[in-house]
Amino acid sequence: MYIGWIILILVGVASFAVSQMLKSKFNKYSKIPLTNGMTGRDVAEKMLHDNGIYDVKVVSTQGMLTDHYNPANKTVNLSEGVYASNSVAAAAVAAHECGHAVQHAHAYGPLKMRSALVPVVSFASSWVTWIILAGIIFIQTFPTLIWIGIGLFALTTIFSFVTLPVEINASQRALAWLNTAGVTNMNNHDMAKDALKWAAYTYVVAAIGSLATLLYYIMIALGGRRN
Repeated sequence: MYIGWIILILVGVASFAVSQMLKSKFNKYSKIPLTNGMTGRDVAEKMLHDNGIYDVKVVSTQGMLTDHYNPANKTVNLSEGVYASNSVAAAAVAAHECGHAVQHAHAYGPLKMRSALVPVVSFASSWVTWIILAGIIFIQTFPTLIWIGIGLFALTTIFSFVTLPVEINASQRALAWLNTAGVTNMNNHDMAKDALKWAAYTYVVAAIGSLATLLYYIMIALGGRRN
């Protein structure tokens, strides 16, 4: 059981470190303007149109690093620090989110799978903590309960791993387009690549953390059964 705690702590530390590094990279590259002066909105609209997508709107949303693509209403939502900024970081983030719109338009398999899992994972996330807690309390009298909770948590873990190829592919699409469209150049393209690399690491750590937590819950369930 101590090993489980050590793994969770290590994953937590890694998650914090990656998150801080991502913020540091974003702040650094947010101060470096594109030579063409394009804002995040400009970049997003150009990438969409270059890919033949005209039914997706680019809108501004509040917060920092709250950027996302919403397939339900076909909107690329760019945070305030990206939408009107002409920085390398803004271009990278805007292109990444448009990468999801391109995935949607081309019916990219992993994106379809992730979208299908959203309602199931939303339900699981709402109940899993309480069910596992109750399962631990009643592990001797009603051991099945904790396994139900573990099953629900496993769905969120699967979702985390399905998310990985979706995010990595969106970044690959973004970087390829930024280069071929001439939005970035030899002086700043590696900066955009670096920013998206650290963004991808956050998803990798999240997936590993979810798997580690799942294994920890399984260890608790097996330990309770032996007792």
